Amino acid sequence: MWVEIVCGFIVYQLFKRFLYSGDDVLDVETSDANALFLVANRVEKLFGGKAYTGLQIPDADAGTRQNIDIVLVTKGEAVVISVKNFSGFASIDRDGSWVCEGTSRHKTERHPDPVTETKNKIAILESYLEQRGVALPEGYLSYKVVIPNPKFRIIHSNYFPPEVITYDDWTQLKPESKGLFSGWIKGALRGGKKEMEESISQKLEYVLGTAPSWDRLELKGNKHILGEFLEFKGKQEDVLALRVIKRSKINRIVVQKTSMLGFAPSRLQILYSPRDYRSDGASASEWKELHVRSSTEILFQPQNSPKVSKFKLSSTVSLILSA
Repeated sequence: MWVEIVCGFIVYQLFKRFLYSGDDVLDVETSDANALFLVANRVEKLFGGKAYTGLQIPDADAGTRQNIDIVLVTKGEAVVISVKNFSGFASIDRDGSWVCEGTSRHKTERHPDPVTETKNKIAILESYLEQRGVALPEGYLSYKVVIPNPKFRIIHSNYFPPEVITYDDWTQLKPESKGLFSGWIKGALRGGKKEMEESISQKLEYVLGTAPSWDRLELKGNKHILGEFLEFKGKQEDVLALRVIKRSKINRIVVQKTSMLGFAPSRLQILYSPRDYRSDGASASEWKELHVRSSTEILFQPQNSPKVSKFKLSSTVSLILSA
């Protein structure tokens, strides 16, 4: 029996390596970005509105950009959400930092207080919005910290602020629930004019939709990576054809399908759309296409990683480029 288990594991690993041959996808299977997009998709379904992910908001005081995981915009309110894929048994130290013991790496990890970090980003975001002509009413922006990892457990829960949403809380969130749900969306302009709510929401959506953000790479298997697209690598003919993909002009590419042309190498159909700041985006007629070899690669610098990774276009679903 043990021989069968070991042989099965080896076959699985060989199959997996063959399927993603030449990719660095194995290094990012447990990427925090997957947790981020999981949360973003679910809060949109639960509360409606639009979730803006992977923002890099300029901080005028520090002269740098602050990462904001998610901003959920609904009618009457916007919520800044930090997603932390922590694991282990967590407690709060005297200096406010979080200490996680018994993590997946079997060691103690210490993290800066994510609640304070997220709260501080409210002021940075408000300042940025004001610079772009969006003045929000007091209390319009709120914040939450979501830990969707089921391997995360809190010690002495009374010490943790109510803005923290653990895995158990996360699984209880439902559209019809009145407890946690009402605590998320307060309705800052409730009782105000509907026209004012719509005006603020529209302005906020436009600014966040055109704000600096990380590039987003989506791979097969529902894997997401945030970072910076660098360039394409491959045969000279393919690289030359892909020169039209410039972030100043192109917003998104989609890898549509693979086809076999006789004995020619497998080729991919690439659809790409022009950058368009209209609310409804580019129309279907504006999308263009080109064909390249499936061996063509994307060089991508993942967020918070010193290593440049490469991914085959054949393993790619889409690539979204920030402005």
